Amino acid sequence: MHIILEIKWIMSCILHIETSTNVCSVAVSHDGTIIYEKEDFSGPNHAEKLGVYVDEALSFIDNSLIPLDAVAVSSGPGSYTGLRIGVSMAKGICYGRDAKLISVPTLELLCVPVLLGEKVPEEVEGLGEPLLCPMLDARRMEVYAGIWNRALKPVREIGADIVDGETYKELLDKHPVYFFGNGAAKCMEAINHPNAHLIEGINPIAKNMMPLAERRLNNGMTEDVAYFVPSYLKDYVAKLPKNLLK
Repeated sequence: MHIILEIKWIMSCILHIETSTNVCSVAVSHDGTIIYEKEDFSGPNHAEKLGVYVDEALSFIDNSLIPLDAVAVSSGPGSYTGLRIGVSMAKGICYGRDAKLISVPTLELLCVPVLLGEKVPEEVEGLGEPLLCPMLDARRMEVYAGIWNRALKPVREIGADIVDGETYKELLDKHPVYFFGNGAAKCMEAINHPNAHLIEGINPIAKNMMPLAERRLNNGMTEDVAYFVPSYLKDYVAKLPKNLLK
């Protein structure tokens, strides 16, 4: 059984916010069960959608007479603007409701639907243990990526990778590696290895934050609301509007 499923739940209500990519999503979990969720895939429109979704979620919590214990937010890497919007909203709720703040790394979050969906075999005959490589699109052939095993133990730290045939070759020579996330498809031709496998349709979604957020809350891994900032990995570079570049 995967480690993300081996959690002794505590009585808790968590509001989950995910805005690291074009997808805007909000969910509420109570005692380890998702009781509210809202998702929009038409973005990026976080500034427009997130406030509405959060208001609806908080009204649902209040009408259900459930005290809010914590707010979980995707901590990056990902879209600079999206992360700022999500974290700002999470902090405001924590201040207003005296709730704890939980940060969930975006790339680790991407692994959850892959594991829960049993998309990766436990072992492959003649090879080492299968590894997970979630990828978020950065630019051109660059991605934000990390490597985990099936127990969600990190094998390689998160970084900004410029992908070519050598980037993951050392691992691929010994392990089957499963690539997924919105940066994965563009890299497969460059990776070009028989042990490289693409899983499509995997997005960071708020409802999938629940097992990771619950585990962090159980272990006392909460953030300082005043000083927490998301992990951008790279500095934001502002671009001039197109009409000023003419």
